[in-house]
Amino acid sequence: MERRLFLRCLGCGAAVTAAANTDLLPDVVGGVQNACAFDFTKKLSEVEARYYKKLENGGVECELCPRHCMVTDLERGYCGVRENRGDVYYTLIYGLPCAVNIDPIEKKPLFHFHPGTNAFSLATAGCNCNCKFCQNWDISQLRPEQTDNLDLPPKDIVQLCRARNVPTIAYTYSEPIVFYEYMYDIAEIAHRNSIKSVMITGGYIEKKPLRQLLTQLDAVKVDLKAIREDYYKNIVDGELRPVLEALIEIKKNGVWLELVYLVVPTLNDSDAEFRELAQWIKTNLGTDTPIHFSRFHPQYLLKNLPITPQSTLER
Repeated sequence: MERRLFLRCLGCGAAVTAAANTDLLPDVVGGVQNACAFDFTKKLSEVEARYYKKLENGGVECELCPRHCMVTDLERGYCGVRENRGDVYYTLIYGLPCAVNIDPIEKKPLFHFHPGTNAFSLATAGCNCNCKFCQNWDISQLRPEQTDNLDLPPKDIVQLCRARNVPTIAYTYSEPIVFYEYMYDIAEIAHRNSIKSVMITGGYIEKKPLRQLLTQLDAVKVDLKAIREDYYKNIVDGELRPVLEALIEIKKNGVWLELVYLVVPTLNDSDAEFRELAQWIKTNLGTDTPIHFSRFHPQYLLKNLPITPQSTLER
């Protein structure tokens, strides 16, 4: 496959760079080769969103995440990928991934869920938060009109996995919650074909849609950004409480859960915070819940801080 076509298939410069610097490149190329039969499209989807209600005086209220966006006609919610058209709320990115790749499952990272296997990973544009350190801001903070999107409906994702003998589909890179309908329908078809599904998320979702989604998921990795509400407000542009409630819900429903904590120098790296974090996990999730501490690198809107010292991660 020529390089130009390879780049086209991946649809995301960050994913291409990551693959090109590893020995996974042949697998990545092979894994997306069939996807290249599907053209890029500038057309947005017109699939009715789930979890919203119509308001008496016009407009809709989204009930997918804790933001509960009130959206008037022809406007979009915070995520930028759900739009009110005549008081019917639509998802604009159904079947339109902008990033497709085959990754080791450990890259998610999920180290205790089918280790040594690969995952067919995909993402669309959009996110319901705006983390100042986001490593995938070039897709998560863009609108679907600004990304190169493949036309890949759910059944075709599953067919690609079967053709490449990939046992798991990972909804990742940006924020899968904002492409909830697409993720749910892929996972449902995947389960019928003995293919597993994992969600890589910030966990900023309401309980009702989460409970329904968990019936189709086999594992969830949540980025727990901090254990302080002010950090979520100032650095994430979100809330801590709903994320903690989501973690408890995932554990209660018996879906495998792993956590990642990005250690950002001076912002969430004190001994007191680590102790509080460990105590909360022990009390609410149990001592068998893995947590991965990862290293911060200056990027996006947070470039004034140093890389996390190795000594911090080891202490």
